[in-house]
Order: sequence, then C-alpha cells, then structure tokens
Amino acid sequence: MGGAVSAGEDNDDLIDNLKEAQYIRTESVEQAFRAIDRGDYYLEGYRDNAYKDLAWKHGNIHLSAPCIYSEVMEALKLQPGLSFLNLGSGTGYLSTMVGLILGPFGINHGIELHSDVVEYAKEKLESFIKYSDSFDKFEFCEPAFVVGNCLEIASDSHQYDRIYCGAGVQKDHENYMKILLKVGGILVMPIEDQIAKGFTKLTQILRTGQNTWESKNILAVSFAPLVQPNRNDNGKHDTVGLPACAVRNLQDLARIYIRRTLRNFINEEMKAKGIIQKAPPKRKRRRCRRRRINTYVFVGNQLIPQPLDSEEDEKMEEDNKDDDDDKDHNEALKPEEPPRNLLREKIMSLPLPESLKAYLTYYREK
Repeated sequence: MGGAVSAGEDNDDLIDNLKEAQYIRTESVEQAFRAIDRGDYYLEGYRDNAYKDLAWKHGNIHLSAPCIYSEVMEALKLQPGLSFLNLGSGTGYLSTMVGLILGPFGINHGIELHSDVVEYAKEKLESFIKYSDSFDKFEFCEPAFVVGNCLEIASDSHQYDRIYCGAGVQKDHENYMKILLKVGGILVMPIEDQIAKGFTKLTQILRTGQNTWESKNILAVSFAPLVQPNRNDNGKHDTVGLPACAVRNLQDLARIYIRRTLRNFINEEMKAKGIIQKAPPKRKRRRCRRRRINTYVFVGNQLIPQPLDSEEDEKMEEDNKDDDDDKDHNEALKPEEPPRNLLREKIMSLPLPESLKAYLTYYREK
C-alpha cells in the first residue's frame, strides 16, 4: 500500500510531499514527522527506500507507507496528556511520533506479536533518546512495549483515549476493539470489507457513549489480517497484560519541570535578543531544465506533434550538470557545523554535580 505521493530525497522532502498531497494537515503532526527520521527505522542496506511512499517488510519487521501513517496521525486527533494504545506496534516508529505530541503526562503503550520486533523497537527508541537532535526539542512520552497477541488482552485492562490497530480487523473482532476505548475516545483501524473480500477500509471510530459509536471511513487500504490467537493445553487463550499506568515519581517530575523551565528561559532569552531559531537548510533538488521542440509526423490521416530534444539543449544540460557537479563538490568540501543543542549547553553550565547533569540530560551522549 502506498505510492500516493512522489518519493523524497530525505525525510524533510518526504514530509513536504505529504503536505502538498494533503495527507499531513496539522502543525503538530508535521512537527512529529519531521522530528523522527523514517530512515532510522530501516535496516542497513534498505535505507534508500525509506523516503518512498511505500510499505516495507523484512522478516517480521514492517513499516506501513508514509501516507497511511499520516492519515492515522491526523485521524487520531492527538493532544497532550492523552493515553494511547498501539495494537501491533512494530518498529515503534508511529509510537515514537505519537509520544512527541502526548508529552510527559500522557500514556503510550504498544503490544506487538513478535518478540524480535519488540527488541528492535526498544533499540530504536533507545537510539532516539540517546542520539537524536529532536529529543531535546520536545517533551516526550516514552512508549512502553509488550509482547503478545492484541486479541488476548486481559479483560480487566484499562481503557484508552486513543487506539490504533495496524492489522486488518475482522468484523467478528470489531466490538472487542471498541471496548478498549474510553467514552469520547477515538479508535482508528482497518476493518475488513464485508462486500469486497480481501480489502479493508481505514476507519475512524468515535465512542460517543457507553454503548454508542460513530464511524467514518477514511480510505481504502490493504492490510494483513490480525493473527488469530492460539489456545493453550487447557483449550483456553493466554491473556496478555498491558503495561501499568504508573504515576510519575517526584524525581522524574522534577526533571520534567527543570527542563521545561530551562527551555522556556532559552526561548525568552533568544526572543529578547531578536534571534529566531531556524531549521537547518534543506538540500536542494537538482532540476534539469529541458526545452523541447516539436516536429510533426503523419499517423494515418492525422498530424501528430512529436516532441524531440534539440542538440543545443542536450549540450546545455551537460554544461549545467558539470556546473552542478562542481558546485556540489565545493559544498561537500565545506565542513558541516552540527546544530547547537542550547538546552544541553544550559544544563551542562549549571553548578550541579555531574551525576545530576547526566540525569537531567537523560544520559544522552551528545
């Protein structure tokens, strides 16, 4: 599934294309997509395909097409402080983007069938927290992942404000999914089409009351169906416990508010100095300008214009390509300055023990 927008050269280019095609429509969703580089969730050797609007699968690891994730993020109508459950959380790519919007007082849980994929998601999450330049620009709700079949969630599990299911839901399981949702909450999932077998419709479901829901079809999609649970030796299904909704301790709360205060201080300081934080410049696409001339040929009794490249234009393109190559080579020789992390600099300048500074920076290595 995918291919709705043209491929990008990098993550920002991909997001530009998704915005232009109206898949990304709100600022909060755009910021989350720009902050998390989709390519970081690909295995080495496959990253060249990361910025195409296509799904990707390798073994148990799977990523949906960017246009699908865009529609899901917009349909969830995420807000800070909400609780979110990702059924089939996979690589953690979507859950990490969601965490940037939920903020530190949200709840961000995921359940994934394959244990190796959960380990992969945890590695990617740790890498984001330790190394990503985006981490210090947001207040983050860290995802918690568990291994299990989402059709075996314990009946006494808590309910959520927002839920997404990343596999095709059979009609028989639709009510099971709805019960996991709080009143006023939103569930987004692909539901199997009862008429066109083998196809699913990405659907947004709003729980309006204890026993009432409103549904809205978003778009036709193609998803693998949910894996049916196995029965144990007693003929019963094993149940899966979701992560606890724990209250943050005072030490963690102190870190959140210290970082927030410092971030606000930096922003006010820069505003007073008239300094505007700018995003790093994007790499420009190389565009070939081709002028065409028309010649005309007879096909039957019709005179058909036939575009041909002129020799002059081909020579101009070669000259322009040489100029672009020289320019790119010169730019490559210039060392690229890493962006300054003002929050980290401020923390490291505080008269505090090194162990406390490390805690305030989440033990990040840069």
